[in-house]
Amino acid sequence: MSNGQYEVVVQRNVMVAMRDGVELATDLYFPARGGQALDGPLPVLLLRTPYNKDEVEATLGANHWFAERGYLCVIQDCRGCYQSGGDVNFLFPEAEDGFDTLAWIDQQAWSNGRVGSWGTSWMGWTQTAMAALGPKNLVAMVPNMSGSDAHQSSVRHGGAMELRFLAWAFWHSATNTQSTLKTEPWVDGALNQGATPFRDWLRRMPIRPGQTQLSLVPPYESWAFEIFTHADRDAYWKHPSVCPREYWDRFSDAATLLVGGWYDSYTRATFENFTGLSEQGRHVRLLMGPWTHGAIKPELSYAGDVEFGAVAALDSFRELHLDWFDCHVRQNRTGLELAPVRLFVMGGGSGQRTPAGRLLHGGCWRDESEWPLARTRFTPYYLHGDGSLQVAAPTAEEDATTYRFDPARPVPSIGGNVSSLSDVGPLPRGVTEAEFAPRDSRMHDILSSGGYDQVEAERFLGCQEPCLPLGSRADVLVFQTPPLATDLEVTGPIEVKLWVCSSALDTDFTAKLIDVYPPNSWYPHGYALNLTDSITRLRYRNGRSLAEPLPPGELDEITIELYPTSNLFARGHRIRLDISSSNFPRFDVNPNTGEPIGRNRRQVAADNTVFHDRLRASHIVLPLIPLESAD
Repeated sequence: MSNGQYEVVVQRNVMVAMRDGVELATDLYFPARGGQALDGPLPVLLLRTPYNKDEVEATLGANHWFAERGYLCVIQDCRGCYQSGGDVNFLFPEAEDGFDTLAWIDQQAWSNGRVGSWGTSWMGWTQTAMAALGPKNLVAMVPNMSGSDAHQSSVRHGGAMELRFLAWAFWHSATNTQSTLKTEPWVDGALNQGATPFRDWLRRMPIRPGQTQLSLVPPYESWAFEIFTHADRDAYWKHPSVCPREYWDRFSDAATLLVGGWYDSYTRATFENFTGLSEQGRHVRLLMGPWTHGAIKPELSYAGDVEFGAVAALDSFRELHLDWFDCHVRQNRTGLELAPVRLFVMGGGSGQRTPAGRLLHGGCWRDESEWPLARTRFTPYYLHGDGSLQVAAPTAEEDATTYRFDPARPVPSIGGNVSSLSDVGPLPRGVTEAEFAPRDSRMHDILSSGGYDQVEAERFLGCQEPCLPLGSRADVLVFQTPPLATDLEVTGPIEVKLWVCSSALDTDFTAKLIDVYPPNSWYPHGYALNLTDSITRLRYRNGRSLAEPLPPGELDEITIELYPTSNLFARGHRIRLDISSSNFPRFDVNPNTGEPIGRNRRQVAADNTVFHDRLRASHIVLPLIPLESAD
């Protein structure tokens, strides 16, 4: 572990002007000796955050830590947030504001012209947003758990809406203490004391303009309804702040370490950024662990109710950042060698229950040279009418399964790749302003991320007594293999191809890949471990740019692209695929009426059909890795 060599002095709330005159509050952390900042130009690290720079530093202490090791650290409140000016407009200002901040850094005598950036989630988007405009002084990045195309697998997803971003608008507006956002003194109290929780608004979707507490903070209400109802992919969704993949060829030549988790909300996007930047010849590395979403989650060995063993946790995520920046910002080329892809292969554990009450799933790290792996055998597993999942294709001339999907009774989400789907609780007793109540102490998950047994429980929204297995629902189709005779590794991207029709004007189809444990002493009923899932809205089956309704009763083939995963299905386990039409509250529920998205007034039940016969052979394509080549 590294040791700090310097004292630190801090200059707070330097107001940095953007191109439109809006000023952003910025703190500077200087390495110092004897209480005086070091002379001469220094390497710089930049963190731009919507989460209150003061609270971020109080929680993580990272800027102080990096400054002790010789970096001049810059942390800035994003536009419309806390001490900064302007209005919040979702992610859209981040490209220009980040670029302008880098330009300002370049003009300062304390900068040596080499800047590294870092941060998680929104703070990862801020990095790729400014990189898309090609700043010359950005020489290294560590985007942890961030996006590549907000319309594809982040904000919108297969035409559906990831409801976590509406939740973000509710809780962030309550905790944001920017004075111009809440000019009337009663606004902050109205958002933080007695406001209807987002959990309750989920029971009355879609929300309506002017009817929720967002009406008290118009900038939030404006962008929340824009991303909710703006369903077609057009120029709006191709802005560099929300779609860096459109600008990979224009990125600054920054050495980039991408970090993600198999249960993160940005798993697919992390791999897309890796392959896209690699194809552009950029210096890029990828680290993918068995983690959920968060700044310190890479130092944890579990995700939800699943334990992967101590080896899954990094000793120090901060030290990894330091090594990357020492190599690529300071240009100290010794001591850091990373494979192009370092991933954690989940599975292979004992299946016992740990003292903390988690399933011991196990796993191991492996270095790879590319993604997808060159040795992958993409193998279709076919759906059969008897509920089996087989390598053999179906032979029946006509075979299909029809189920009724009632949007008033959606399938509840149990874990998975989700983040920020949370409520913010009321202010603590005796506290009258959000400024004096740390956000993290008030946050409560509506949906917890990670791996869970796919059995209903009271802790999951929408589950009711007697809390039965999800697979027992009439609107969940279960297809699974017999118990495996040998171990089988699945590592890579996954597609589900279904032949479908519906009685409705529009509907959704969902897919979920599950590792089914056999019964054992710790789990006498077995354990159905979710690995990855996804959704496709039928009107967008032919592309995201233009809705094309499928006439009721007409047949077509659709593709559901699941998030990538890496899992060893152990001998005796089963591979299971669940097909349904809802996964709530991870995604918004389709009302089946074909009305404009986010504006529907009606909902109807749909009879949805999945075909599995000789000419309409629905299947999942699994990326199998030969075990003889796995280390």
